[in-house]
Amino acid sequence: MPQDPTERRVVVTGVPRRTHRTSGYYRPRTEIDEQTTLGHTYVRSLMRSQLRVALAVFAVLVLLVGPLPLVFAAMQDGASLEWAVLGFCVYPPLVLLARWYVRRAERNEKDLVRLVEDR
Repeated sequence: MPQDPTERRVVVTGVPRRTHRTSGYYRPRTEIDEQTTLGHTYVRSLMRSQLRVALAVFAVLVLLVGPLPLVFAAMQDGASLEWAVLGFCVYPPLVLLARWYVRRAERNEKDLVRLVEDR
């Protein structure tokens, strides 16, 4: 039977609007889990940034606490002034330094998660 021209189908092809890549999809989280060279680089980068923050905190701590024995030796007043210096001049900066360290360490970890999360 011959086909009627009105019944003929027209196939329209074009560039797909979305492409889903199933093979060869780049997943940095997998790189870290499988301990590949790239995953090792990601983890090493995080460790370096955490080390930089820790060394900065240590340097500030040494500058803050290191001179205290010299300050106490130079004071002639006695123990009451030493306790005041320890209580009001040392501990508040230590607490602020600890808060800064925790926030910075968490920010470094969030940056790594943002880098490797699948989007």
